[in-house]
Order: sequence, then structure tokens, then C-alpha cells
Amino acid sequence: MHAWEQIQMTLDYIDEHLSETIEIKKLAEMTALSPFYYQRLFSRLVKKSVMEYIKLRRMAKATEGLLQRNKRILDVALDLGFSSHEQFTRIFKQTFDMTPESYRKNPVALNRMTKPQLSLNYTLIDENVPLISDGIVIEISRKKLLEPEYYVGLETKTPIQFIEGLGIKSGIDPLDKFWRNFHERKVNIPGLVNKGYEIGVAYPCIEEGFFVYFAGAQVKSPIILKDFSNWELQKGEYIVCSFETENFESLVMDGLYKAQQYLFNVWLPNHKLFIEPFSVERYESHDKEITSMEIWVKPVALKS
Repeated sequence: MHAWEQIQMTLDYIDEHLSETIEIKKLAEMTALSPFYYQRLFSRLVKKSVMEYIKLRRMAKATEGLLQRNKRILDVALDLGFSSHEQFTRIFKQTFDMTPESYRKNPVALNRMTKPQLSLNYTLIDENVPLISDGIVIEISRKKLLEPEYYVGLETKTPIQFIEGLGIKSGIDPLDKFWRNFHERKVNIPGLVNKGYEIGVAYPCIEEGFFVYFAGAQVKSPIILKDFSNWELQKGEYIVCSFETENFESLVMDGLYKAQQYLFNVWLPNHKLFIEPFSVERYESHDKEITSMEIWVKPVALKS
């Protein structure tokens, strides 16, 4: 058994026993490692300490439990192994900067710790061959765009801490409100393509610690519109990472994150491919029924 498989086994165990007391000694025994070496290997592969990871996974599950209105907040806390309402509230607030009561009254999209699927770091697929892993289907292919596509939308700066590392930094999703703002203003954009695509584009920001994010809708031709920005998806060859999950929330949270990690940290480096400094999330729409999307990147043509 590979080292990552041993750690994955304990990640699976942790998710199945979040309501119980989880001891590092027990996890280490499962991997046939000493507690010291188990924790060292866990931190290396998961980028979190064992206890920090368990805490953040409990908080991720808490965001789901709190949406069940028939459950008392105390019941949610007890179901996740917390000894009291006060302890649960304190850790929830530390994690998400809001109380469980506030979240229940006004649910917002929260970034939360994703359960890692470590096989994605060690499995290399050929083009046009699907990879199925823990509820996500990923396929990478090449597509040639024969004509440019034009988009009009909004831009914002976003801290890079929300896309760094393994897992997702916990907190309020900085892009959820931005997308909702764009959809409210989308009706003011003339020349929209009927059933056209929507895209989210990430590219470098001149301000250190941030990236620029563009959210836009497809239009028939380039237009200049006050308070809006433009993006051209240029014609040419692209590497496209298509992926599918069980529902829209999983798609834009866990699925998008894992697909990005696989494409940028595993697939592209192993194929020794360099890309232009932007990536495009391409959606048919943001309808809650959508369960698939694509990431488009443009390879750099290297001079021989």
C-alpha cells in the first residue's frame, strides 16, 4: 500500500466517525505507523494537522446540519461530537466569522474544508479518458475554438488564500455575492447570446496577494458598456478539463476545487505543458440544475 493510500484510509474513517471521539493513536494504528510519523505524514499530504483537519471537517458538516430547520443547534453540535452549545458556537465563529444562529437565519455560501481525494495527486489519465474519483468525473481533452467568443461582465479582486493549498480556506465565499450581483445586473447587457455561456476568469493582479476574477455572459460582438468589463476568449487551441458532480453546490465548491488541483498540480506538470496566465470556468449557466462545467486553459506555443 502506498503512503497516500494509508492516509486516505484514515481520511475516510474520519468522515465516517465525526460524531465520535477520534484519537490519533487509533488512526496511527490503522496505518501501522507510530503516532509521531502518522501525524508527520498526514500534515505533509493534507497540509493540515490531524486535529485541525478534524475540526474543519466537523465545521463543514455543521454548515449542512444547520440548514435542517427541524434540528436544534444543540442537536447539530452533539451529532458532531461537541460537548456543548457554547463550545460549538465558539469554534464555528472562529472558523466562519459568524455564529451558528446568524448562519441559520441568513445562510450564505461558505468555503469549507473539502475532504481530499489523494488519488487525484497520483493518478495520471490520458486525454479523453474519464477519471472517476469520490463522486467526481474528470476528463481532459483538447478543443479548437475556430472563432473568438466575447463576454461582458464584472471584475473583482479576490485573495489568493481562497485557492491556495490542499482543501479550501474556511470562511464566507468571496465570489458568491459577486456572482449574484452580476446576475442581477446581467439584464442590462445588450446583445446577449441566446442560451450563451457564462464564464469566470481568474488572472494575475498587480496587487500582491490577490488575483482578478471576471464573471461575464456571452455577447454577439464586443461592446463598451459603462461599469462593465470585457473578456475575449480568443480563437485557438485549448486544454479543457470537463468535470461532473452530483449537484450544483458540489460542482462549484468541491468539484471545481478538485478539478483545478488535478489540472494545475498534476496533469499539466506531468505533461510538461505551460499555459497562458489565465484560466476560464465555462458554464452553460448558473442554474441550480447544472451538474457539469469546464475549465479552459490556453497552452503556450514553445519555440523549437
